[in-house]
Amino acid sequence: MTAKSWLPAANSLILVAVLLVAWQILFEVAGTQAMTPPLETFGYLAHLLTTGPFWGHLEETSRAFFVALLLAVALGLVIGFWLGAHRFSSEVFEPILVAFYSIPKITLYPIILLAFGLGLPAKIAFGTIHGVVPVAIFTMAAVRNINPILLKTARVLRLGPWTLVGSMLLPAALPEIFTGIRVGFALTLIGTLLGEMFGSQRGLGYLLMTAIGLQNVQLIMAVTLLIVLFAASVSTLLIVIDHRLHRRVP
Repeated sequence: MTAKSWLPAANSLILVAVLLVAWQILFEVAGTQAMTPPLETFGYLAHLLTTGPFWGHLEETSRAFFVALLLAVALGLVIGFWLGAHRFSSEVFEPILVAFYSIPKITLYPIILLAFGLGLPAKIAFGTIHGVVPVAIFTMAAVRNINPILLKTARVLRLGPWTLVGSMLLPAALPEIFTGIRVGFALTLIGTLLGEMFGSQRGLGYLLMTAIGLQNVQLIMAVTLLIVLFAASVSTLLIVIDHRLHRRVP
C-alpha cells in the first residue's frame, strides 16, 4: 500500500487518540461523580456484553431501530419520488413536509403513545417520523435535478413508470438519495432512543434513563460509549459510500 492510502487510516488513529486523551483530561477535571475514565468505561462495557439482560435490551433497541430505518427509507423514497415527479403535488405538500420537519418531534410523542401504546410499535413509529422527512426531501430534490434529457429519452422509449424509476430515475438520483439516507440514519437512531427513554421498559434508552435516576455513572458512560461507537462506525461507512457515489457522477 502507498503512503497516500495509509493517510486516512493514520488520521483516524490520531483523531481517536486525541479524543481519548481529551476524555481522560476531562475526567481528571470533572471527577468520578460526573464520568468515568476511558479504560474503566471500556472495561465495564465489556462486562455488560457478557450479561444476558443487557443483550436483551440491546436486541430490543436493534429491532426497533432497524425496522424504523427500513420504514423511514421506504416511505421517504415513495414520498420523495412522488413530490419530485409531480409539480402540483409538490407545490401543495412540500410546505407541509418542511413544516413537519421543523416541529420538535418530542411534542408528538404523547400522540404516538395513544396511537401505538407503550412498547415496540411506539418506538418504531417515533424513530420513523424522525428519519422519513430528510430521506423524502433529499429524494425530492434529487428527482427534480435529474437531467431533462433522460426524461425526454424515457418518453421517446415509452417506458412504463416502474421501468422509468428502476432503470433511469433511481440510478441518476442515487447519490443525493443516499445523502438523505445517511441523514435519516442518524435521526432515526435519535428518535428510537428518545422513544425508549420516555416511554419504554426495555432498550438502551430505558437503561440510560434508569441509570440517570439511580446516578449510576458507570452504566451511563458504558451505554453512551456503545451508542457512540455504533453511530460513528456506521456513519463513517455511509460517508465513504456517499463520497464514492458522488465521485461517480459526471
